[in-house]
Order: sequence, then structure tokens, then C-alpha cells
Amino acid sequence: MASWRFKCVTPKAIGRKVNAMKAVVVYESLWGNTAAIARAIAEGIGAEARALSTAEATGTAIADADLIVAGAPVLAFSLPSERIRESIRVNPGKVPAPPDLSHPSLRSWLDALPEGHGRSTAFETRIWWSPGGATAAIVRGLERAGYRTVAKARRFIVTGRCGPLRDGELERARLWGAELVQAMA
Repeated sequence: MASWRFKCVTPKAIGRKVNAMKAVVVYESLWGNTAAIARAIAEGIGAEARALSTAEATGTAIADADLIVAGAPVLAFSLPSERIRESIRVNPGKVPAPPDLSHPSLRSWLDALPEGHGRSTAFETRIWWSPGGATAAIVRGLERAGYRTVAKARRFIVTGRCGPLRDGELERARLWGAELVQAMA
């Protein structure tokens, strides 16, 4: 198995030795928008960072992570619950494609997250006017497992219930990934 440790080279790091950092971006994505944001954040962090679905983000994959960035869509004004996911499975409504419910919810992934000692932050995908959010619950879950918050959570906008992402959101996500490297330095 490949090691996900890499050297973060930032302007602050030039001229001095940089410690290796293991970074993982974990996501729940039903229509691909949150997955796309997760991949863009990982790209911004660096070539060795990995974006993993909740099914892929097993204990082995996240063991000794220095940074976990976790994200999910906002559904029913909050972090999706099993009840909401089941409701969507039974009655998806008028959607261009069926939702991907093959992976665990981020809520259940957080409940099972083993204790860690790294840093963390959260993100969500949402329609712009949503009164609720998912990031507070994600941050609480990460902190409960011992991951201290390194940066304020971010929101990325979709133009409708199933997307697509608003223009410019992928670039915002990449830039935020690079900002997270700076915050970890």
C-alpha cells in the first residue's frame, strides 16, 4: 500500500526542512457534487492527498492522518441522517440521475471514527439559501474523535438540489486546499 505522507512545500517552508503530512479528504456524495469538491480540495492540498468516500475511508486509510477534511451535502437543512437517506432512496423525486447511496453516511462514519490526534476541518455543499447546515455537526464529530479544528469550515454552492456546482466552486475548493496546507505549517 502506498504511503500518503508527502512534503508540503509552501512559501514559509522554503529554506527549511518540512515535515511529511498525511492528508485525507473524506466525503459523502449523492449526486457527485460533494465528491467533485473533495477531489478539488485534495488537489489543492497536494498530489499525495487523497479524496475518499466514506466507504473508502477505513481505519487503515485514515490511520495517523495529520489532517482530515470531511464534507457532505446539506439535506433537510442538516448533515444527512439515515432516515433522510432512506427517504431519498424510496422517493428520489424528479432527479436527473438516481442518488448514490452505496456508501455510508458521513454521520455514521463520524460515529465510528477511531480516536486520532491530527487536525481537521469540514465543508458542505448546499443551495445558497439553505437556512441549515452540515458543518457544525461534522466539526463536532471530528473533535469528539480528537481531531482539533485547523480552519473555519467552508460552504460550496450547488445551483439546485442535485447540482450542478455553481461556476467557480471547484477553483475555490482547490484554493482552500492550498490554504489548509498553510494553516498546517
